[in-house]
Amino acid sequence: MDRASVAVVGGSLGGLTAACLLRDDGHDVTVYERSPRPLEQRGAGIGFLEASYRYLVDRAGLALDEVSIATDHIRYLHRDGTVASDGEHRYLFSSWNTVYRRLLDHWGREGYLLDHEMTDFDSDESGATVNFGGRTVDADLLVCADGVGSMARSRLQPTALSTYAGYVAWRGMVPEAQLTPGTAARLGDAITYYVYANSHILVYPIPGLEGSVEPGDRLINFVWYRNYLEGDDLDDVLTDRNGERRDLSMPPGLATDHHVAEVRATAAARLPSVLAELVERTAEPFLQVVYDVEVDRMAFGNICLLGDAAFSVRPHAAAGTAKAADDGWALAEALDAAPDVSSALAAWEPRQLEVGRRLLERTRDIGRRSQVDNTWEAGDPEFIFGLHGPGR
Repeated sequence: MDRASVAVVGGSLGGLTAACLLRDDGHDVTVYERSPRPLEQRGAGIGFLEASYRYLVDRAGLALDEVSIATDHIRYLHRDGTVASDGEHRYLFSSWNTVYRRLLDHWGREGYLLDHEMTDFDSDESGATVNFGGRTVDADLLVCADGVGSMARSRLQPTALSTYAGYVAWRGMVPEAQLTPGTAARLGDAITYYVYANSHILVYPIPGLEGSVEPGDRLINFVWYRNYLEGDDLDDVLTDRNGERRDLSMPPGLATDHHVAEVRATAAARLPSVLAELVERTAEPFLQVVYDVEVDRMAFGNICLLGDAAFSVRPHAAAGTAKAADDGWALAEALDAAPDVSSALAAWEPRQLEVGRRLLERTRDIGRRSQVDNTWEAGDPEFIFGLHGPGR
Protein backbone atom coordinates (compact mmCIF):
# COMPACT_ATOMS: atom_id res chain seq x y z
CA MET A 1 0.00 0.00 0.00
CA ASP A 2 0.99 3.64 -0.30
CA ARG A 3 2.89 5.53 2.39
CA ALA A 4 0.77 5.84 5.55
CA SER A 5 1.09 7.98 8.64
CA VAL A 6 1.41 5.75 11.69
CA ALA A 7 1.14 6.60 15.38
CA VAL A 8 2.65 3.92 17.63
CA VAL A 9 1.52 4.38 21.22
CA GLY A 10 3.99 2.65 23.54
CA GLY A 11 7.75 2.76 23.08
CA SER A 12 8.77 -0.54 24.63
CA LEU A 13 10.19 -3.49 22.68
CA GLY A 14 7.02 -4.38 20.78
CA GLY A 15 6.18 -0.82 19.80
CA LEU A 16 9.76 -0.04 18.79
CA THR A 17 10.07 -3.18 16.67
CA ALA A 18 6.83 -2.43 14.84
CA ALA A 19 7.87 1.19 14.35
CA CYS A 20 11.23 0.20 12.88
CA LEU A 21 9.64 -2.28 10.50
CA LEU A 22 7.00 0.15 9.28
CA ARG A 23 9.56 2.93 8.82
CA ASP A 24 11.73 0.53 6.81
CA ASP A 25 8.75 0.03 4.50
CA GLY A 26 8.47 3.75 3.84
CA HIS A 27 5.69 4.72 6.24
CA ASP A 28 5.75 7.95 8.25
CA VAL A 29 5.99 6.65 11.81
CA THR A 30 6.08 8.41 15.18
CA VAL A 31 6.40 6.64 18.54
CA TYR A 32 4.64 8.13 21.56
CA GLU A 33 5.89 6.95 24.96
CA ARG A 34 4.13 8.04 28.15
CA SER A 35 7.27 7.90 30.33
CA PRO A 36 9.03 11.26 30.67
CA ARG A 37 12.42 9.55 30.38
CA PRO A 38 13.91 6.64 28.41
CA LEU A 39 12.65 3.31 29.70
CA GLU A 40 14.62 1.07 32.02
CA GLN A 41 13.97 -2.28 33.68
CA ARG A 42 17.15 -2.56 35.73
CA GLY A 43 18.54 -5.41 33.64
CA ALA A 44 15.69 -7.93 33.79
CA GLY A 45 16.49 -10.99 31.68
CA ILE A 46 14.60 -12.26 28.65
CA GLY A 47 14.73 -15.46 26.67
CA PHE A 48 15.96 -14.35 23.26
CA LEU A 49 13.84 -16.25 20.75
CA GLU A 50 14.19 -15.81 17.00
CA ALA A 51 11.30 -13.36 16.64
CA SER A 52 12.85 -11.22 19.39
CA TYR A 53 16.25 -10.87 17.73
CA ARG A 54 15.21 -11.07 14.08
CA TYR A 55 15.05 -7.30 13.56
CA LEU A 56 18.36 -6.56 15.26
CA VAL A 57 20.14 -9.20 13.17
CA ASP A 58 18.35 -8.91 9.81
CA ARG A 59 17.81 -5.15 9.65
CA ALA A 60 20.06 -3.47 12.23
CA GLY A 61 23.09 -5.60 11.32
CA LEU A 62 24.03 -6.73 14.82
CA ALA A 63 25.68 -10.04 15.60
CA LEU A 64 23.87 -12.21 18.12
CA ASP A 65 26.91 -12.51 20.34
CA GLU A 66 26.96 -8.70 20.71
CA VAL A 67 23.62 -8.66 22.51
CA SER A 68 23.06 -12.13 23.95
CA ILE A 69 24.62 -15.01 25.84
CA ALA A 70 24.35 -18.60 24.67
CA THR A 71 23.88 -21.54 27.02
CA ASP A 72 24.04 -25.16 25.92
CA HIS A 73 22.32 -27.04 28.76
CA ILE A 74 18.96 -27.27 30.49
CA ARG A 75 19.86 -28.39 34.00
CA TYR A 76 17.58 -29.40 36.88
CA LEU A 77 18.77 -29.67 40.47
CA HIS A 78 17.71 -31.76 43.43
CA ARG A 79 17.19 -30.05 46.78
CA ASP A 80 20.72 -31.01 47.87
CA GLY A 81 22.18 -29.34 44.77
CA THR A 82 23.01 -32.51 42.87
CA VAL A 83 21.95 -32.72 39.24
CA ALA A 84 18.55 -34.29 38.58
CA SER A 85 18.65 -33.85 34.80
CA ASP A 86 21.08 -32.27 32.35
CA GLY A 87 20.07 -32.11 28.71
CA GLU A 88 21.81 -30.42 25.82
CA HIS A 89 19.79 -27.57 24.37
CA ARG A 90 20.96 -24.21 23.07
CA TYR A 91 19.27 -21.08 24.36
CA LEU A 92 20.05 -17.41 23.89
CA PHE A 93 19.48 -14.93 26.71
CA SER A 94 19.59 -11.16 26.73
CA SER A 95 18.23 -8.41 28.95
CA TRP A 96 15.36 -6.03 28.41
CA ASN A 97 17.69 -3.04 28.76
CA THR A 98 20.17 -4.35 26.20
CA VAL A 99 17.54 -4.97 23.53
CA TYR A 100 15.71 -1.70 24.21
CA ARG A 101 18.89 0.38 23.94
CA ARG A 102 19.93 -1.27 20.67
CA LEU A 103 16.48 -0.81 19.14
CA LEU A 104 16.30 2.81 20.30
CA ASP A 105 19.80 3.54 19.01
CA HIS A 106 18.78 2.14 15.63
CA TRP A 107 15.52 4.07 15.61
CA GLY A 108 17.06 7.37 16.75
CA ARG A 109 15.71 9.97 19.15
CA GLU A 110 13.81 11.87 16.48
CA GLY A 111 10.31 10.53 16.17
CA TYR A 112 10.43 8.93 19.64
CA LEU A 113 8.45 11.32 21.79
CA LEU A 114 8.64 10.93 25.56
CA ASP A 115 6.07 12.25 28.05
CA HIS A 116 3.17 11.54 25.68
CA GLU A 117 0.43 9.63 27.48
CA MET A 118 -2.59 8.82 25.34
CA THR A 119 -5.70 10.20 27.05
CA ASP A 120 -8.27 9.65 24.30
CA PHE A 121 -8.59 8.38 20.75
CA ASP A 122 -11.19 7.98 18.03
CA SER A 123 -11.37 6.72 14.47
CA ASP A 124 -13.44 6.83 11.33
CA GLU A 125 -13.03 5.64 7.75
CA SER A 126 -10.27 8.18 7.10
CA GLY A 127 -8.02 7.19 10.01
CA ALA A 128 -7.51 7.76 13.72
CA THR A 129 -7.23 10.77 15.99
CA VAL A 130 -5.18 10.52 19.18
CA ASN A 131 -5.16 12.94 22.08
CA PHE A 132 -2.14 13.31 24.35
CA GLY A 133 -3.45 15.53 27.13
CA GLY A 134 -4.19 18.49 24.91
CA ARG A 135 -2.14 17.69 21.82
CA THR A 136 -4.13 16.01 19.03
CA VAL A 137 -2.50 13.87 16.35
CA ASP A 138 -4.08 12.44 13.19
CA ALA A 139 -2.83 9.19 11.66
CA ASP A 140 -3.85 6.69 9.03
CA LEU A 141 -3.00 3.86 11.46
CA LEU A 142 -2.94 3.78 15.25
CA VAL A 143 -0.83 0.94 16.70
CA CYS A 144 -1.59 0.49 20.39
CA ALA A 145 1.41 -1.15 22.03
CA ASP A 146 0.67 0.24 25.49
CA GLY A 147 1.33 -2.91 27.48
CA VAL A 148 -0.48 -5.15 29.93
CA GLY A 149 -2.35 -2.22 31.48
CA SER A 150 -3.44 -0.98 28.03
CA MET A 151 -5.82 1.97 28.04
CA ALA A 152 -6.65 1.16 24.42
CA ARG A 153 -7.67 -2.41 25.25
CA SER A 154 -9.87 -1.20 28.10
CA ARG A 155 -11.75 0.99 25.62
CA LEU A 156 -11.85 -1.37 22.65
CA GLN A 157 -12.26 -4.67 24.53
CA PRO A 158 -13.80 -3.74 27.90
CA THR A 159 -14.65 -7.37 28.72
CA ALA A 160 -11.01 -8.50 28.30
CA LEU A 161 -10.05 -8.10 31.95
CA SER A 162 -6.78 -9.12 33.56
CA THR A 163 -7.09 -12.39 35.50
CA TYR A 164 -4.65 -13.06 38.33
CA ALA A 165 -2.90 -16.40 37.82
CA GLY A 166 -2.45 -17.04 41.54
CA TYR A 167 1.27 -16.33 41.76
CA VAL A 168 3.94 -13.72 41.22
CA ALA A 169 7.44 -13.83 39.77
CA TRP A 170 10.11 -12.64 42.19
CA ARG A 171 13.10 -11.53 40.15
CA GLY A 172 16.64 -10.34 40.65
CA MET A 173 20.18 -10.53 39.36
CA VAL A 174 23.69 -10.50 40.77
CA PRO A 175 26.97 -9.65 39.01
CA GLU A 176 29.03 -12.79 38.48
CA ALA A 177 31.92 -11.21 40.35
CA GLN A 178 29.80 -10.93 43.50
CA LEU A 179 29.08 -14.66 43.64
CA THR A 180 31.47 -17.28 44.94
CA PRO A 181 33.54 -18.67 42.04
CA GLY A 182 31.91 -22.10 42.31
CA THR A 183 28.41 -20.65 42.15
CA ALA A 184 29.23 -18.39 39.20
CA ALA A 185 30.73 -21.33 37.30
CA ARG A 186 27.78 -23.63 37.98
CA LEU A 187 25.18 -21.07 36.88
CA GLY A 188 26.99 -19.51 33.94
CA ASP A 189 26.72 -22.22 31.29
CA ALA A 190 23.08 -23.35 31.54
CA ILE A 191 19.54 -22.48 32.36
CA THR A 192 19.14 -24.04 35.78
CA TYR A 193 15.81 -25.11 37.28
CA TYR A 194 14.70 -26.22 40.68
CA VAL A 195 11.10 -27.45 40.82
CA TYR A 196 9.41 -28.19 44.13
CA ALA A 197 5.88 -28.26 45.58
CA ASN A 198 3.79 -25.40 44.17
CA SER A 199 6.80 -23.41 43.02
CA HIS A 200 9.81 -23.31 40.75
CA ILE A 201 12.83 -21.10 40.10
CA LEU A 202 14.93 -20.71 36.97
CA VAL A 203 18.35 -19.09 36.65
CA TYR A 204 20.39 -18.01 33.62
CA PRO A 205 23.16 -15.56 32.62
CA ILE A 206 22.34 -12.24 30.94
CA PRO A 207 24.36 -9.21 29.76
CA GLY A 208 25.63 -6.78 32.38
CA LEU A 209 23.83 -3.55 33.16
CA GLU A 210 25.79 -1.74 30.44
CA GLY A 211 25.25 -4.57 27.96
CA SER A 212 28.57 -6.40 28.29
CA VAL A 213 28.43 -10.12 27.43
CA GLU A 214 31.98 -10.87 28.58
CA PRO A 215 32.40 -13.47 31.34
CA GLY A 216 32.92 -11.68 34.63
CA ASP A 217 30.87 -8.67 33.46
CA ARG A 218 27.62 -10.57 33.13
CA LEU A 219 24.71 -10.89 35.53
CA ILE A 220 23.15 -14.10 36.80
CA ASN A 221 19.39 -13.64 36.65
CA PHE A 222 16.67 -15.53 38.51
CA VAL A 223 12.89 -15.80 38.18
CA TRP A 224 11.14 -17.44 41.13
CA TYR A 225 7.42 -18.19 40.90
CA ARG A 226 5.63 -18.14 44.26
CA ASN A 227 1.93 -18.45 45.06
CA TYR A 228 0.03 -15.71 46.94
CA LEU A 229 -3.69 -15.86 47.67
CA GLU A 230 -5.71 -13.13 46.04
CA GLY A 231 -6.86 -10.64 48.65
CA ASP A 232 -4.90 -9.80 51.78
CA ASP A 233 -1.82 -11.90 50.90
CA LEU A 234 -1.43 -10.37 47.44
CA ASP A 235 -2.29 -6.87 48.64
CA ASP A 236 0.36 -7.10 51.33
CA VAL A 237 3.20 -8.14 49.03
CA LEU A 238 2.18 -5.47 46.51
CA THR A 239 2.19 -2.64 49.07
CA ASP A 240 5.51 -0.88 48.75
CA ARG A 241 7.72 0.67 51.41
CA ASN A 242 5.88 4.00 50.92
CA GLY A 243 2.48 2.42 51.60
CA GLU A 244 1.36 2.52 47.96
CA ARG A 245 -0.46 -0.55 46.63
CA ARG A 246 1.05 -1.51 43.26
CA ASP A 247 -1.03 -3.16 40.55
CA LEU A 248 1.29 -4.91 38.11
CA SER A 249 4.76 -4.98 39.60
CA MET A 250 7.03 -3.97 42.45
CA PRO A 251 10.08 -2.13 41.06
CA PRO A 252 13.58 -2.67 42.48
CA GLY A 253 14.12 -0.95 45.80
CA LEU A 254 10.44 -0.62 46.72
CA ALA A 255 9.64 -4.03 48.23
CA THR A 256 9.24 -3.79 51.99
CA ASP A 257 12.06 -4.99 54.22
CA HIS A 258 9.96 -7.74 55.75
CA HIS A 259 9.06 -9.20 52.35
CA VAL A 260 12.68 -9.06 51.18
CA ALA A 261 13.74 -10.77 54.41
CA GLU A 262 11.05 -13.43 53.92
CA VAL A 263 12.18 -14.13 50.36
CA ARG A 264 15.78 -14.57 51.47
CA ALA A 265 14.80 -16.76 54.43
CA THR A 266 12.61 -18.97 52.24
CA ALA A 267 15.45 -19.30 49.74
CA ALA A 268 17.78 -20.47 52.49
CA ALA A 269 15.20 -22.94 53.77
CA ARG A 270 13.82 -24.33 50.51
CA LEU A 271 16.29 -23.90 47.65
CA PRO A 272 19.55 -25.66 46.77
CA SER A 273 22.41 -23.69 48.33
CA VAL A 274 23.79 -22.57 44.96
CA LEU A 275 20.43 -20.91 44.15
CA ALA A 276 19.88 -19.64 47.68
CA GLU A 277 23.19 -17.78 47.45
CA LEU A 278 22.00 -16.00 44.33
CA VAL A 279 18.73 -14.90 45.95
CA GLU A 280 20.41 -13.87 49.20
CA ARG A 281 23.00 -11.72 47.38
CA THR A 282 20.43 -9.89 45.27
CA ALA A 283 20.48 -6.33 46.55
CA GLU A 284 16.99 -5.29 45.43
CA PRO A 285 14.67 -8.17 44.50
CA PHE A 286 11.55 -7.07 42.65
CA LEU A 287 8.41 -8.79 41.47
CA GLN A 288 5.91 -8.97 38.65
CA VAL A 289 2.36 -10.18 39.11
CA VAL A 290 1.40 -12.96 36.69
CA TYR A 291 -1.81 -12.17 34.82
CA ASP A 292 -3.71 -13.65 31.89
CA VAL A 293 -5.32 -11.32 29.36
CA GLU A 294 -7.17 -12.64 26.31
CA VAL A 295 -8.92 -10.61 23.63
CA ASP A 296 -11.47 -11.53 20.97
CA ARG A 297 -10.28 -8.86 18.56
CA MET A 298 -7.03 -7.08 17.75
CA ALA A 299 -8.16 -4.93 14.79
CA PHE A 300 -10.73 -2.15 14.89
CA GLY A 301 -10.91 -0.34 11.56
CA ASN A 302 -7.67 1.68 11.47
CA ILE A 303 -6.59 0.75 15.01
CA CYS A 304 -4.83 -2.38 16.24
CA LEU A 305 -3.67 -3.86 19.54
CA LEU A 306 -0.14 -5.23 19.57
CA GLY A 307 1.85 -7.35 22.03
CA ASP A 308 0.77 -7.27 25.68
CA ALA A 309 -1.92 -4.73 24.82
CA ALA A 310 -3.74 -7.67 23.23
CA PHE A 311 -2.70 -10.95 24.86
CA SER A 312 -0.73 -10.87 28.08
CA VAL A 313 0.69 -14.35 28.61
CA ARG A 314 2.53 -15.97 31.49
CA PRO A 315 6.33 -15.86 31.10
CA HIS A 316 6.86 -19.64 31.11
CA ALA A 317 7.50 -19.94 27.36
CA ALA A 318 9.84 -16.89 27.35
CA ALA A 319 7.75 -15.69 24.42
CA GLY A 320 6.11 -12.42 25.45
CA THR A 321 8.72 -10.28 23.70
CA ALA A 322 8.75 -12.65 20.73
CA LYS A 323 4.97 -12.49 20.40
CA ALA A 324 5.01 -8.69 20.29
CA ALA A 325 7.76 -8.74 17.65
CA ASP A 326 5.86 -11.37 15.65
CA ASP A 327 2.80 -9.11 15.70
CA GLY A 328 4.97 -6.34 14.25
CA TRP A 329 6.49 -8.44 11.48
CA ALA A 330 3.05 -9.75 10.47
CA LEU A 331 1.64 -6.21 10.51
CA ALA A 332 4.35 -4.93 8.18
CA GLU A 333 3.74 -7.81 5.78
CA ALA A 334 -0.03 -7.23 5.83
CA LEU A 335 0.33 -3.52 5.10
CA ASP A 336 2.68 -4.27 2.24
CA ALA A 337 0.16 -6.65 0.66
CA ALA A 338 -3.10 -4.72 1.16
CA PRO A 339 -4.56 -1.68 -0.65
CA ASP A 340 -5.45 0.18 2.56
CA VAL A 341 -5.03 0.07 6.33
CA SER A 342 -8.37 -1.44 7.28
CA SER A 343 -7.96 -4.24 4.72
CA ALA A 344 -4.47 -4.93 6.00
CA LEU A 345 -5.63 -5.17 9.61
CA ALA A 346 -8.52 -7.45 8.65
CA ALA A 347 -6.04 -9.80 6.97
CA TRP A 348 -3.51 -9.53 9.83
CA GLU A 349 -5.86 -10.18 12.73
CA PRO A 350 -6.87 -13.89 12.40
CA ARG A 351 -3.34 -15.31 12.50
CA GLN A 352 -2.23 -13.11 15.37
CA LEU A 353 -5.31 -14.01 17.39
CA GLU A 354 -4.46 -17.67 16.89
CA VAL A 355 -0.82 -17.16 17.89
CA GLY A 356 -1.91 -15.37 21.05
CA ARG A 357 -4.54 -17.94 22.01
CA ARG A 358 -2.23 -20.90 21.56
CA LEU A 359 0.57 -19.27 23.53
CA LEU A 360 -1.78 -18.28 26.35
CA GLU A 361 -3.18 -21.83 26.53
CA ARG A 362 0.31 -23.32 26.66
CA THR A 363 1.58 -20.99 29.36
CA ARG A 364 -1.54 -21.56 31.45
CA ASP A 365 -0.88 -25.29 31.25
CA ILE A 366 2.75 -24.87 32.37
CA GLY A 367 1.67 -22.64 35.24
CA ARG A 368 -0.97 -25.10 36.40
CA ARG A 369 1.42 -28.04 36.27
CA SER A 370 4.13 -26.23 38.22
CA GLN A 371 2.23 -24.08 40.70
CA VAL A 372 -0.85 -26.23 41.40
CA ASP A 373 -0.76 -29.81 40.11
CA ASN A 374 2.94 -30.52 40.77
CA THR A 375 3.26 -32.65 37.63
CA TRP A 376 6.38 -31.00 36.17
CA GLU A 377 9.05 -33.66 35.79
CA ALA A 378 12.72 -32.70 35.46
CA GLY A 379 13.80 -32.64 31.83
CA ASP A 380 10.28 -32.67 30.35
CA PRO A 381 10.69 -31.35 26.77
CA GLU A 382 7.22 -29.78 26.85
CA PHE A 383 8.69 -26.96 28.93
CA ILE A 384 11.30 -25.88 26.38
CA PHE A 385 10.85 -22.23 25.46
CA GLY A 386 9.18 -21.30 22.19
CA LEU A 387 6.64 -18.94 20.63
CA HIS A 388 4.77 -21.53 18.57
CA GLY A 389 5.47 -24.57 20.74
CA PRO A 390 8.38 -26.21 22.57
CA GLY A 391 11.55 -25.22 20.71
CA ARG A 392 9.61 -23.48 17.95
